[in-house]
Order: sequence, then C-alpha cells, then structure tokens
Amino acid sequence: MDSNEVNKLLAGLLGTVFVVFSVGIVSDSLFASPAPEKPGFAIEAAEPAEGGGAAPAAEAKPIADLLATANVEAGAAVFKKCQACHSGEKGGPNKVGPDLWDIVDRPVAEHEGFAYSAGMKDFSKGGAEKWTYDNLNHFITSPKKFVKGTAMGFAGLPKDEDRANVIAYLRTLSDSPKPLPAPGASAEAKPAEGAAPAKPAEGAAPAK
Repeated sequence: MDSNEVNKLLAGLLGTVFVVFSVGIVSDSLFASPAPEKPGFAIEAAEPAEGGGAAPAAEAKPIADLLATANVEAGAAVFKKCQACHSGEKGGPNKVGPDLWDIVDRPVAEHEGFAYSAGMKDFSKGGAEKWTYDNLNHFITSPKKFVKGTAMGFAGLPKDEDRANVIAYLRTLSDSPKPLPAPGASAEAKPAEGAAPAKPAEGAAPAK
C-alpha cells in the first residue's frame, strides 16, 4: 500500500470522527434540558383524611326541607316517567312494578299480587320497613344503591327538586294523605348493617 492510499484512509477516518463529533455537539445544543429559572406547578397527591378513606361528601338535604317547597303539579309531570312501569290509581293494576296508590308509609314489599325481588324482600324485613318519606327519597335517588338486589332498572332522580316534587305528588295518591314532615327535621339515619343503634345522650328525654 503506497503513501497516497494511507493518506486517503487517514483523511477519511479523521473526517468521519469530525462528523460524529460535530453531530454530538449539535444534538446536545438542540435537546439540552437546562433547569428553569422559576419552578413550575408542583403536583402533590392529596393526603387521605385522618383514619383513612376519602373526605366525607356534603350532607344531603333532609327530605322534610325539600318537601316544604315541593310542587305537586311538577311532580305529576315527573311521575309520567314512572307510568311505564307503575300505575297510581286506587285498585290500579300491577305492571312491571307494583301499583303506587297510597305508597307513603305502606309496608315495603307487601302490595298484594306483586312478585317482589329477593333484594326488596330482604330490605322489607317482613314488612316491618315502610316507605317513609325518607326511604322514598333515598330509593328514588338511586334504587340499586339503596336496595341491593332490587329488580328495578330505573337509574334514579339525582335532582333534589325532582325527587321532592314526585314524592309530594305520590303523597296525594291516597284517600288520606299522610302528614308532611316538619321542615328542619333531620333525615332518618339508617345504621350500617350489623351496627348497634345509637344511644341517646345522657340526660336526654326519651323519644315519644
């Protein structure tokens, strides 16, 4: 191999090294990540509430307060959504769901001639549980969440106003409508399954 060929090889090698070195410098300048002069927004995970679990949701407004401003005529309009599955006449037929005449304070799962789901029968406790205003409010909010295993496929009424209006209308479907609860009365608290009932405060008068 003569000197010219050696010089050519050396020149090619040096050229290749120069190109690679130049590309490295250009890449560093294009993709460098200098520290910002001012820090951005720090994203921090929310600390769980003491005792574990999420913070409690806002307390639901008692049905007694909602019924104080309810509109029966608006409730009749909302009830039209229910009529595909329920009648509301005295002696009316059972459809997909039972007749809702005189539903307020009626024992749960005890309407004659209707085959209730196992979940509803369990909830009824043999008819001891009644369709109080509070129970109606919770059930209409989300049937499947309130009564586990119910066959009712209705998703529920999330708006307080709609529920109050339709319950006020259901109250009128009776020969003797039940008295409305006094505004300001707290909702009936249902203890968790298996929990002992709350004890009255020391010195408190017994409930009548």
